[in-house]
Amino acid sequence: MEPEHIDVTEPMPLHCPGACKTVSGVLARIGDKWSVLVIMQLGDEPRRFNDLKRTIGGISQRMLTLTLRGLERDGLVTRTIYPTIPPRVDYRLTDLGRSLRQPVQALGQWAMGNLKAIERARSTYDAAPAGQIFGVAEASGRRDDTHAIG
Repeated sequence: MEPEHIDVTEPMPLHCPGACKTVSGVLARIGDKWSVLVIMQLGDEPRRFNDLKRTIGGISQRMLTLTLRGLERDGLVTRTIYPTIPPRVDYRLTDLGRSLRQPVQALGQWAMGNLKAIERARSTYDAAPAGQIFGVAEASGRRDDTHAIG
């Protein structure tokens, strides 16, 4: 048996067809607006359910429950139940959840820094007759994502 060379420095391909489905499930969780807000609210300190609900405007009790369960299932949040009356439940980011805070903060900063440009683009798009800025789907008269020429 001869030793063989294994190239461990070979870059990973940009697109792994089998991984797309797996990655899309993860991105669906961490890209969900409620998950992002919960992750940012949890920070470094544990928080109680009602505290989270108060600080995240517009989230229903059911949606917060589903979001926290999903984050817990994915290993981003831990839930600690204290045997008091009434029971006290704290939520805290795991190490994995804390590692997600920096990319989420960067995305939030990008969004805030580009908000005016995005609003201008939306206004321009919404004000233009169909086909002037973007191509028109012939049969439906709806805009599509192809650029019109001329």
